[in-house]
Amino acid sequence: MAVKIRMTRIGRRHRPFFRINAIESRKPRDGKVLEKLGHYDPIEKDPAKQIVLNNERVEYWLDKGAIPSDTVSQILLRRGIKNKYAEVRTAHRAKARAVATSKGKFFTKAQKIAAQKEAEAAEEKTKAEAEAKAKAEQEKAKAEEEKAKEEAEAKSKAEAEEKAKEEAENKAKTQAEEKTKAEAQIKEETEPETEEKAETKTEDEPEAEEKPKAEKKDEAEAASQEDKPQAEEKTETEPEEKAEPQMEEKPDS
Repeated sequence: MAVKIRMTRIGRRHRPFFRINAIESRKPRDGKVLEKLGHYDPIEKDPAKQIVLNNERVEYWLDKGAIPSDTVSQILLRRGIKNKYAEVRTAHRAKARAVATSKGKFFTKAQKIAAQKEAEAAEEKTKAEAEAKAKAEQEKAKAEEEKAKEEAEAKSKAEAEEKAKEEAENKAKTQAEEKTKAEAQIKEETEPETEEKAETKTEDEPEAEEKPKAEKKDEAEAASQEDKPQAEEKTETEPEEKAEPQMEEKPDS
């Protein structure tokens, strides 16, 4: 009869508790046990209370050829109980590990998980590098776009300033033209008035000239009238003087 030393799980959910039993290899895990050898409480924090074994009965069953499970072998080694099956299993596992490593395969689940984690880390690293590269390219493109936008804005601003300057020049030019045109129109409007004044002045000047001439004529006439009586008196006096000598000469003859 082959005997195995293995654990049977008892306890409630989320509160595991294992009993270490000697049981026939053909019996199920929770089947009839030959002997209870101890228990294992993984939740217990005190190492002395975590594993409780009857060392004498364990050694008895080992001497009888009982084969412990892998987990029970580790527990026994932790308590200082060695067995040939554990040593043989350790050697076989080391050999199998070497073969699997040489073939590039995973020997244990822990190795598989570690390899998966390494692959995930490498993938995340490459992904982060790709994201960083894409982000850098995006930032570069954004910077170039902003630069182009700034250049376009500066160009449009310069064009707007030039256009405003040109409009101001055109406006000033039109204002100057309008001003010169208005001045010319005012000058044209004022010139006929000056010509009319000049014409009226020229028309008035002959009257002024005629007036002095008339005044001179009147003065001449007045002077001639004043001189006329004197002349008449003179003429009157002259014949008398002339007549007197003639009369005086007559008696002498």
